Amino acid sequence: MPTVIKVGGYRFFFFSNENDEPLHIHVEKAENYAKFWLKPVSLARNIGFNQPEIKEIRKILFENQTLIEEKWNGYFNK
Repeated sequence: MPTVIKVGGYRFFFFSNENDEPLHIHVEKAENYAKFWLKPVSLARNIGFNQPEIKEIRKILFENQTLIEEKWNGYFNK
């Protein structure tokens, strides 16, 4: 479960067996969890985050989209 970044208490990560899915990232903070597609950035799943938190996560994703994509491609040799 490679962690890509940690920002504001959120952990952004992907699972090591997910290279058959389109580019995406998982986010967790405490017991809350979300999954976002990255091209384009869109919410795939949300368990526990409220709307202001989702908005904050989207902002973090837009600010770090290039880094996340580089980490994904590097890890999965794409």
